[in-house]
Amino acid sequence: MLTSVLRHAGSVRPYATSRPLSLERVDVPAPRRGEVLVKIERASLCHSDLSVIDGSRIRPLPMALGHEAAGTIAEVGSGVTDVRVGDRVVLVFVPSCGDCRACNHGRPALCHRGAIANAAGDLLHGDAVLRTGSGDRLNHHLGVSAFSEYAVVARESVVVVDDDVPFDVAAMFGCAALTGMGAVLNTARLGEGESVIVFGLGAVGLMAVMAAAQVPGTTVIAIDPLPEKQALALRCGAHVAGSPEQAAALVAEHAGDGVDVAIEAVGSGRVMEACLGLLTRGGALVSVGLPHPDQTITVQALQFAGAGKRLLGSYMGDSVPARDIPFYLQMWRDGKLPVELLHTDTRPLADINEGLDALAEGRVVRRLFAME
Repeated sequence: MLTSVLRHAGSVRPYATSRPLSLERVDVPAPRRGEVLVKIERASLCHSDLSVIDGSRIRPLPMALGHEAAGTIAEVGSGVTDVRVGDRVVLVFVPSCGDCRACNHGRPALCHRGAIANAAGDLLHGDAVLRTGSGDRLNHHLGVSAFSEYAVVARESVVVVDDDVPFDVAAMFGCAALTGMGAVLNTARLGEGESVIVFGLGAVGLMAVMAAAQVPGTTVIAIDPLPEKQALALRCGAHVAGSPEQAAALVAEHAGDGVDVAIEAVGSGRVMEACLGLLTRGGALVSVGLPHPDQTITVQALQFAGAGKRLLGSYMGDSVPARDIPFYLQMWRDGKLPVELLHTDTRPLADINEGLDALAEGRVVRRLFAME
């Protein structure tokens, strides 16, 4: 099978020239007990992939990259009885063991065993199964490695979806929807009549905009430096959109003394600091983006106890994928989530390095790759 391999982090842009990802032929691995083999139909390019390529997220290399995808079950391993060959599935980048502290508290996105396996480049039920043509180990990316014709993953890394969901739509529900919508509905628990500002209008931020727009009576403010993304946010349900320089004035005009919720989907400590300053008393900042590990924030400590403000981390939107993905897909069927607006185009996997440039430069929201 063909797979996309990252051997060294920190390549310089343009990636179309430095070509950090190489397409390599490797054997199709067989699923072990508790695992399934998925034929990848569509894989999405996400900023989290970029953060591994530029070294912001340290991962064991070499690694077969890609973590947001949809496909069909091609083979099931022993002990897997609740999915079958031919099922359509969305892949999920945190496999939940179901028995750790986080899972027992209803927070599978923070699964301890899943996090350990992901950090090591392994799968939930065992060591990495991918090998190069010479027999050397290839690490898995977040238990998925979706920029590939096939992927062996833990059963816990897939959610079965109905056949009426196109793969171009389904692929965006494994990361962008879970992360962006979950940040609003699960982490912030945005209430009726509240106000929210979303910084960063990539796919995750725009999914947050769509989710917030579904809560009755909300005021949704969308912020991004690119005018075309501001315009897209308005189509996704934002009531007003503007640049970072306009954020404070827009909040004053549309939310009075501050917003109830701020969603930071940029991955910037500086933006997190700005968001705290835009909250009303008792407001919540939800940190969704992935800043470089060296970034820090400096804020007035008194605003937490003194003004009741909250800083909430949100990983994978605090989602329960088996619950949330079907719920979000029903919202899509009902015409409430125009996720097709986020689909910029679909390209062959051979265009992967050029796609990295397009994403880094803000020219695409969600570029999908077809494996054939």
